[in-house]
Amino acid sequence: MTAAAPPMSTKALLTDVTTVRMRPRYEGSNICTWIGFKHVNYLVEEAVLVHFADSGAPARRLYEEHGLGLDVVTLETRILHAFHMDDVAEAEVVPDTAADDATFGFRVTLRVERGGSVLKAVTAKVRISLRADTYLAAPGQPPAEWAPFVVGRLGVEAHPDESAPARMPLPDGGERAVLASLTEGRNAYAWKWTIPYPYCHFTERLQMSGYLRLMEEAKDRFVLDRGISIKTLLDDRRWIPVVPRSSIRVVGEAVMEEDLYTVYTVEEIFKDLTYTARMDCYVIRDGALALTATGRIVHGYAEIENRRDWRLVPFDRRVLAALGGKPGGA
Repeated sequence: MTAAAPPMSTKALLTDVTTVRMRPRYEGSNICTWIGFKHVNYLVEEAVLVHFADSGAPARRLYEEHGLGLDVVTLETRILHAFHMDDVAEAEVVPDTAADDATFGFRVTLRVERGGSVLKAVTAKVRISLRADTYLAAPGQPPAEWAPFVVGRLGVEAHPDESAPARMPLPDGGERAVLASLTEGRNAYAWKWTIPYPYCHFTERLQMSGYLRLMEEAKDRFVLDRGISIKTLLDDRRWIPVVPRSSIRVVGEAVMEEDLYTVYTVEEIFKDLTYTARMDCYVIRDGALALTATGRIVHGYAEIENRRDWRLVPFDRRVLAALGGKPGGA
């Protein structure tokens, strides 16, 4: 006979520190043995999920017993040292939730051993919403202490900045007109995409890992459009993109099989070393474009020296011209 699990409490979740050792997934090693930014963020997300589980509130129990979907709604990450295939990361999750917060907050640090020293490799800020399930009949209510963190729809507590308006008028003329309106007057690339179920969770909505995959694809599409695709620069000069910072914030919901319009806009080129791009994602709701997520990513380039090492390099004229708004790298 299996003993009943004790009632869930937020006490450990809000006060205890969790430390866990993890390995980055093999899938994330796309160039030599380095791990891309997306899979670094997956480690951060996994560490927070372990913290919930160790605190007596694993994501499965939250959903099955109380109909609460655990959603990462903010993910801000700084990568200080690259991860490699087969590295072991030590993740530390520290609660960071104020008394009046409507989301759970955490600070996550990933450490890795290099040459006998332990280095701080990644720092991240994460915020979590508990989204009440409406797809299936509602189960019993969770304990009252969980109520401040429960939302009926993702994004109700979010405040997007002015550079990404929450709603935009829907132009006449179909898909091409929408894409043109999203890129008009901007150094940007946009495309329409139908959300498939592998990018979703809790039966219906696009999850944070899906937005991370979109951010990676947006970069790929943008540089291809500008004539400096990932493979082009690899073949020409063994250059690879590197990411020191990224952030994504969910400000609305996007649902399986909806059409999502994604815009990737280069906002700033810092000297000839890095550039910052913004990603905004919209769906069509009630005759308007409704923002569902917004984020930023900082990119630089590194030259592959051998199978183990790379070094950061400045942009040359071709790359600067392409990033600056001239398709084809002209």
